[in-house]
Amino acid sequence: MTRKVKNSRHHKYELTRDRILDEAEDLFAQRGYHAVSIREITKAAESNLAAVNYHFGNKQNLYLEVFRSRWLPRASRIQQSFRQSLQNNGKLTPDMVVQSFARAFLEGPMSTDERTRHLKLISGELTQPTEAFEHVVEQVFRPLFGKLLEDLRKVMPDSIDEKKMVLNVFSILSMVLYFNFARPLITRFVGSPEGADLENRLVDHIVQFSLNGVDTGNEEVGK
Repeated sequence: MTRKVKNSRHHKYELTRDRILDEAEDLFAQRGYHAVSIREITKAAESNLAAVNYHFGNKQNLYLEVFRSRWLPRASRIQQSFRQSLQNNGKLTPDMVVQSFARAFLEGPMSTDERTRHLKLISGELTQPTEAFEHVVEQVFRPLFGKLLEDLRKVMPDSIDEKKMVLNVFSILSMVLYFNFARPLITRFVGSPEGADLENRLVDHIVQFSLNGVDTGNEEVGK
């Protein structure tokens, strides 16, 4: 067998693998891991069970690969965007930390379709955790939470105890995730502004609401 034929066959296998992953991610995001069958995935990907077995082994491995090769890299880009924003803004302040965090999620490096699938996948894991949840916690949420906690601790009064700081960070994280997920609902009530105006309004609101709800030691923050 010539190298050209081998390369052609390898390329075909990779295209099939990517197509299965794409369709699997979309179906898992829409309906959750437990409600989707391999038959439905192969039909959507115009593939067959043998291809799934060859590339992934079984449904569970396919689901984990969706997170490993699709979800985790996107989450990494969000983390990088957050860190880069902090580096570019100079001296840390409470509002700047929250703003950078919110912008990384609401305006970060994802298309609308990617953001939708990303949020639906993690929403499914929060309601019905699978093995993927442990990977997400250890590789994404724990370091992301730790970074946000570390940066806020630098700019918050020393009088705030550790338990309250942790709850502060969870409150900010929860608000950012919810506003990101509920964006279609929000536009029904506040309209759909042109361009990035909606993102700017959401970020400003998250900053003001978050910092008015935590003890920053500065009564003027968020006013």
